[in-house]
Amino acid sequence: MIPELNFFLLFGAVITATAALMVKDLLSAIVLLSAFSFFMCMIWTEMGAADVAFTEAAVGAGVSTAFFVAALYHTNRRSKD
Repeated sequence: MIPELNFFLLFGAVITATAALMVKDLLSAIVLLSAFSFFMCMIWTEMGAADVAFTEAAVGAGVSTAFFVAALYHTNRRSKD
């Protein structure tokens, strides 16, 4: 494992997760959560867990994002907070 790559991936995962919690626009939060799933997929790949990485890519970045966008279509895009 490459320590610099691990640091970059973990830093990216923490930043995208924090940004998804802080942003007011729900579509931006969906995009950030999809990016978080991508970073987690790369972390699992770096750890040698290809099956978990594939599942994370399919479910986390694919199906969940599609469900979130479909739910957003039926609600308001902006948060009320």
